[in-house]
Amino acid sequence: MSLQSCYIALEGDYNDVIGRLRTERLVQKFVLKFLNDPSFDLLCKSLEEKDYGEAFRASHTIKGVCQNLSFTKLYQSSHALTEALRNGWSPEAEGLIGQVKADYQQTVDAIQAFQAENGVV
Repeated sequence: MSLQSCYIALEGDYNDVIGRLRTERLVQKFVLKFLNDPSFDLLCKSLEEKDYGEAFRASHTIKGVCQNLSFTKLYQSSHALTEALRNGWSPEAEGLIGQVKADYQQTVDAIQAFQAENGVV
């Protein structure tokens, strides 16, 4: 699997990220670092604890990372969740949480497949 195929699988914009970061080596470095970012776990934990201020910050971080890496699908859902949590809990947030979780899993699965097929860590 190429890095470009990975971007197709996670529904991102490969050309945009290459335009921003300039080299595939640099893109790959940051794509792989995404797997170790604690923001998603913090989001889930904060939502469980009903700490919506911390959940907002975690979703905002996910949104920013996804925007920088052109993870379009996860960016869009995390952006919507960030806005729904901006002023605390909102009924809209409930439906968005599941979408963010699904999009996050799709992204992680694509990156892990890329990693496995290319023997990179």
